[in-house]
Amino acid sequence: MAIISNPYRAGAARFDIGAEVPFPSTDAQASLALLSLCPAHGETPLRTVTALARDCDVAEVLIKDECGRMGLGSFKALGAAYVIACEAEKTKRGDNWRDALAGRAFVTASAGNHGMSVAAGARVFGARAVIYLAETVPESFAERLREKGAEVRREGAEYEASMAAAARAAESEGLTLLSDSSWPGYFDLPHRLMEGYLAMADEISRQMAEAPTHVFLQAGVGGLAGAVAAHLRKVWGDDPVITVVEPEAAPALFVSIEAGRFTAAKGPVSNMGRLDCKEASLIALKGLARDADFFATVSDEAAQAATGRLTGEGITTTPSGAAGVAALLDPAICKAVGAGSEARILTIVSEGSDG
Repeated sequence: MAIISNPYRAGAARFDIGAEVPFPSTDAQASLALLSLCPAHGETPLRTVTALARDCDVAEVLIKDECGRMGLGSFKALGAAYVIACEAEKTKRGDNWRDALAGRAFVTASAGNHGMSVAAGARVFGARAVIYLAETVPESFAERLREKGAEVRREGAEYEASMAAAARAAESEGLTLLSDSSWPGYFDLPHRLMEGYLAMADEISRQMAEAPTHVFLQAGVGGLAGAVAAHLRKVWGDDPVITVVEPEAAPALFVSIEAGRFTAAKGPVSNMGRLDCKEASLIALKGLARDADFFATVSDEAAQAATGRLTGEGITTTPSGAAGVAALLDPAICKAVGAGSEARILTIVSEGSDG
C-alpha cells in the first residue's frame, strides 16, 4: 500500500500537461439522451452494505453495483457503445439504426470489458468489430467476444503491445480506432467515451440523498475515475474526499502525480487485469490532477481478499472490480484520507465476476 496527497488539487499548483488536452466532460444529459433509446439500459443499484461499515468503523458504506450493467456486466457498457451510437446517430436514415454503420469497422485492444462494449455496439448498428487481445487474456474471453460477432486477433504479451497492433491495423486497413485511453493527437473519441460513463455518475448523484464524505474510485487508464470525479465535483463541489485507487503493479496515475507530469509506470503483471495499465489516459490524468484529493495503491492480495469479502455480501466480482473496496478495507488508507467513524463512503464495484 502507498498513498500520496495530490498537490495539484483544484489548481493549487499547475500540473504539467498540455492545454490541448481537454478536461473530462460533465455533460451527463448527452449520454442519457441516447441511452434512453436503448432497451437494455436501466439503472444499476446503489447498495448500502451495513456489515462493511461496521467492520471498517465508519457510519455508512454505499456501493454502486455495476455487475449487471446492460447485460454486459460492467460500467464499460456505457463507454464504447455510446461512442458508436453517436456515430450511428450522424449517419442513420430515419429510424433505421440497425444498418446505420454498415461498412464501418472499429478496432481496439482490450483486456476485458472495453472490448465487449465495442463488440456489442458495433453489432447493434451494423458495423464490424476487430478486437486485439494480448496473449495473457484468457481464451474464454475471446470466445465471449466472438459470440458478440467480433473478430479476435492476438498480439503481444501485454496490453500495450496489443494496443500498438490495433493502432497499426487502423492505419493500414482503414479502420476506426476506438481506444478507452487518450494520447497526443487522439482525444475526440476517448473524450466522448468518458462522457458515456457520466450516465453512471448521474445515477449515483440521484440515488444518494446527500453527498458522501469520501469516495474511492479504481483506475486503470483512469476513464471511470476521471469521469465520475468530474461529475461529482460539479454536483457536490469540494466536499467529498476523492481517492483514486490503482494496483501496486500499475500505478500510472500515482507516479504521474508524484512526478508532476505524465509518467509511464513499471511493474509486473497484476491480478487486477482490467486495471493493469502502465500508461494513464491524458484526459483522465488532467481531470484527476484537478479533482482527486489522494492517489493510493493496493496489492493483488488485498484486491483478492476484497472479492471474498464482497462475495459474503452477495456481490460477486473480480479483483479489478473490488479495488476500491480493497482500499476501504485498509485501515492505513482510511486514516490517511480522514475516513473516521462519521464517514459516509461511496465506492464502485465496476464489474461482475465474468467481466
